[in-house]
Amino acid sequence: MSKKAKVSIAVTVLASSVYLSGCGLLSFGDKEKIDPPQDVSYLKEGEKVDTAKKEEGKETASNDEAVEKTVMTELYLIDKNGYVVSQSLPLPNNESVAKQALEYLVVNGPVQNVLPNGFRAVLPADTQVTVNIKDGKAIADFSPEFNNYQPEDEQKILQSVTWTLTQFESVEKVELRVNGYPLTEMPVNGTPIDESGLSRKMGINLDASGIADPTSTKPVTVYYVSQTDSGTYYVPVTKRVSSNEADEVKAVVQELIEGPGYGSALASDFTGAELLDDPSLKDGTVTLNFNEAVYGSLEEKMVSEHMLNSLVLSLTEQKGIKGVSVLVNGEATAVSKDGEPVTEPVTRPENVNAISF
Repeated sequence: MSKKAKVSIAVTVLASSVYLSGCGLLSFGDKEKIDPPQDVSYLKEGEKVDTAKKEEGKETASNDEAVEKTVMTELYLIDKNGYVVSQSLPLPNNESVAKQALEYLVVNGPVQNVLPNGFRAVLPADTQVTVNIKDGKAIADFSPEFNNYQPEDEQKILQSVTWTLTQFESVEKVELRVNGYPLTEMPVNGTPIDESGLSRKMGINLDASGIADPTSTKPVTVYYVSQTDSGTYYVPVTKRVSSNEADEVKAVVQELIEGPGYGSALASDFTGAELLDDPSLKDGTVTLNFNEAVYGSLEEKMVSEHMLNSLVLSLTEQKGIKGVSVLVNGEATAVSKDGEPVTEPVTRPENVNAISF
């Protein structure tokens, strides 16, 4: 999974999708480190401070200091439709960001003051937690209050904790404990827990509709669009595709084209879209050649912003894929507001559904 990718796209490409309703949904930038920043001296020996320049840069320095005190962290919360969705929030920057991330999943905890509209926390109120990370595994040890959840939230808790912790570079798997004892199954509905640890392979917001025999299928995760009064955000959904489908890129694109299904609260911006050629993968970049239905506007010949975002988020979930290049009828398509074509592939944003205050 390419959840730690850096950005190589020009800023203008997603200008319209980075800020919707005053909030940046996709935030681009280098990944924040788990270790706190060290003190740095910016003056060489013998240099003096220019007082005038210091005053001019006072506001900028203050802003930089504020940024250093926070770290953008993905919290997998529950939206109004019951989906587990990442919301990237600026949390205090300290040494225990993994532990802090789980503390912000607790009902009536510190997240209550920053919860986006329509979202709720995942873990039962008053739950305490410690996190120990070693050899790629995060051991999350909860207090007994962890057991006090509603049965319908069991899968959501598993997915939220796993996806929240695996956002960090040092975590590939998650082990759950309560009061020091490892869980082999969840305490309310008895969902089995793999002894080797939980990972993103378990999926999220599982959708097996229309599948008669799950054993003949394999999972792929795609991102659909959801809307609130305050803006638009992207929801990951794990669907089942035939095990006989050798080209997983094509399978992902096909699921986006087919959409989330009739009656779903989610949407897909791929109406009428078709792949004209098989996808090609080279040096981590997937090239897709669509028909003109992918244009949000035929007059301006601009690719739909939601279509582009959904594609990038979905395809970079696949191993080895770092960027996406979109063609229409074999020609470069993504065009900025200034009419300049984008020359580099679009890579995964550092923060999904980012919110600033």
